[in-house]
Amino acid sequence: MPSELRTSEHEIKIAAPADDIYRLLAQAENWPQLFPPSIHVDHVERGEREERIRIWATAGDSVKNWTSHRVLDPERRRIEFRQEVSSPPVAAMGGAWQIDELPSGEALVRLGHDFRATDESGLSRLEEVVDRNSRSELESLRTITESKAAIDELTCSFEDTVRIRGEARDVFDFVYQANLWTDRLPHVVTVRLDQPSPGLQTLEMDTLSKDGTTHTTKSYRVGLEPDRIVYKQITLPALITLHTGRWTFAPADDGITASSQHTFRVDTATIGQVLGEEATAQDAIEYVRTALSTNSMATLTLAKAYAEGLAGEGRP
Repeated sequence: MPSELRTSEHEIKIAAPADDIYRLLAQAENWPQLFPPSIHVDHVERGEREERIRIWATAGDSVKNWTSHRVLDPERRRIEFRQEVSSPPVAAMGGAWQIDELPSGEALVRLGHDFRATDESGLSRLEEVVDRNSRSELESLRTITESKAAIDELTCSFEDTVRIRGEARDVFDFVYQANLWTDRLPHVVTVRLDQPSPGLQTLEMDTLSKDGTTHTTKSYRVGLEPDRIVYKQITLPALITLHTGRWTFAPADDGITASSQHTFRVDTATIGQVLGEEATAQDAIEYVRTALSTNSMATLTLAKAYAEGLAGEGRP
């Protein structure tokens, strides 16, 4: 039996324009780069003032996904949300973002929730998760909006693309079946893969760099068959503080276009340690981009050979 209804409200002052903060919160597709718990956000329906979004996010040590209905009110700088499909231990969840301009020029951001757990025993745990995620989201929002120009300079997005004369499902399988990567990809040394639910993976792997060293990364991946795999790294190399990405497989005239997109943010505190004291932030961006692109292109090239090999065998 669902628990009693609980409410909570968290707030924070941010030294940034209220309108800018509202726009950032309204762009839910960018939440994985804004909020630490967010892994991926997908628009199910999208209108001028209302939308339905599907969200994947961490809740403690696990990943949950749900569908929410949002009402956007830019004049009042208010965004109301209500989960339509929840995941246990959540029985119901809703609330609102409210951004108000203060006389000081700062903005007051309030994040309110009302929620029920699937049973009374899970209520205290759910309260802890709501409190922790709310504080984390508000603090991250403040950090990014108060230093947006500087953070933008440390952030890079790019995409690598290949054309493949083959089937999208074969390329999707090649990339999604990460448990086979030690046999398929020379730069992957070891893989530890867990699939707690259909379409969701926890991928930890040791990867070989060009200089012969190895580094360990851990990611949450969401498979959106047949055309997308999205991910967010939660264990990162020393030089970056953020890495999100997606693999996409789009129909083309003679096959498909397969792409690997990355967004990453470099960590200025570790540039000297990793690249030397004379290295700049731009040096770090170029270093990370080259490393990620090298691995992406290696994967795409081998996926191309795999899919085209199957197509050459006359597979329907």
